[in-house]
Amino acid sequence: MLEIRKLVVRFATENRLWGYERIEGELSKLGHRVARTTVANILSKNGLEPAPNRSKRTTWAEFLRMHWESIAAMDFFTIEVWTAKGLTRFHVLFVIDLATRRVEIAGISDRPHGSWVERVLKRQLDDFDGFLRNHRYLIHDRDPLFTKSMIEMLASAGVESVKLPPKSPNLNAYAERFVRSIKHECLDRIIPIGEKHLWRAVDAYVQHYNHDRPHQGVGNAVLDPSFQPAEPEGKIICDEKLGGLIRSYRRSAA
Repeated sequence: MLEIRKLVVRFATENRLWGYERIEGELSKLGHRVARTTVANILSKNGLEPAPNRSKRTTWAEFLRMHWESIAAMDFFTIEVWTAKGLTRFHVLFVIDLATRRVEIAGISDRPHGSWVERVLKRQLDDFDGFLRNHRYLIHDRDPLFTKSMIEMLASAGVESVKLPPKSPNLNAYAERFVRSIKHECLDRIIPIGEKHLWRAVDAYVQHYNHDRPHQGVGNAVLDPSFQPAEPEGKIICDEKLGGLIRSYRRSAA
C-alpha cells in the first residue's frame, strides 16, 4: 500500500491535468487495482487538490522547466568603493541567462534611479546584440528601481516581467549564486579605488566567469560553448587577472 500511495502522489504531482480515473488507469497498467475513491482519499490526505484546481496553478519549478531556454534574471549587488568623497556604496546591475549561466554587467552607479535602470536596460534589449534579445521572461525582485516604466519597456520588446514574492531570494537562486561567487572570489578580496577600478575588477571577473571558470552547477563545465578540453600534452600556462587575484590554467598549443 505504501508503494501505491507514493505512486498516486507522484502521478498527481508530475501530471497536474490527471484526474482520479486517469491515475487509476495508470496504476492498473502497473499491476495495481485501486478504486477511484482510494485515489481521491490518498490525494486528500497529502494535501493535493482534484485535477481541475491542481491544473490551474503552476509551481515555480514547473514554470522554470517549461520556459528554461527563454528566461533571464536581473539583480543588484552592492560594493563599497574608495572615492574622493570617502567610502561610497556602488550598485552593480547584472543580468544572467538561466540556461547557460552566462552573465553580463548592465551598469554600475553610486546613485541608481529608475530612469538609469531603464536606460541601461534599453541596451540589453537591443535587437542586434542585446543580452535579452532572445528572452521571453525576466525575473527580478520588487526593488523600487524596477519601475512600472521599465516593465512597460520590457513588454514592448516582447519580454514579460516576472516579479518575485517579497523576501524570496531562493527563487532567484542562480543570480544569488553569481553574487556569492564574484564577492567571495574577487570583490571581498580587494578595495576598489574609484569607479574605473571597480569596472575593471568586475569586467575581469565576468570574463573569467563566462569563459574560463569551471562551474560545479553544470558538471564542472566551462560556460563558453567554444571551449574544448585540452589533450594532456604541452606546457601548462597560468593566465592571471587583477595581479593574480584571478587565475585560470590552459595548455600551450602543441
